[in-house]
Amino acid sequence: MELRERFTAELKAAMLGKQAPKVATLRMVQAKLKDADIAARPGPPLDEAAIVALLRGMAKSRRESVELYRQGNRPELAEKEEAEIAVIESFLPQQMDEAAMQAAVQAAVAETGATGVKEMGKVMAALRARHAASLDMAKAGPLVKAALGG
Repeated sequence: MELRERFTAELKAAMLGKQAPKVATLRMVQAKLKDADIAARPGPPLDEAAIVALLRGMAKSRRESVELYRQGNRPELAEKEEAEIAVIESFLPQQMDEAAMQAAVQAAVAETGATGVKEMGKVMAALRARHAASLDMAKAGPLVKAALGG
């Protein structure tokens, strides 16, 4: 099932189940998606990869908010943000574990023939092309740097 269809189906189920926090989060996701589609005009609406990137960005901004709320001694707001993160992440593809990330980095280094840190961009581009949906690029960066002797 396509992500847009899943959003609609989950929203209907949450509304029928009277799950107000989930309904609010899904409506927010759909509004953000509609804004992105409008911004992409006159071209086509966002594809699946762009929607996944949008969801990752939303989750990342909420993680940052959680940290700030915890520092500001506002646990109730932090919990609300964490609940939104859980809903958003339920639509994201499963992330690679540490061993799979190491293997993907080693394969990308071998594929590109990179020998030093100066060629890190080539390796990161290869990783993004092959594993964009399931690999957290922020975690992959240090692994690539270590693999290239940096």
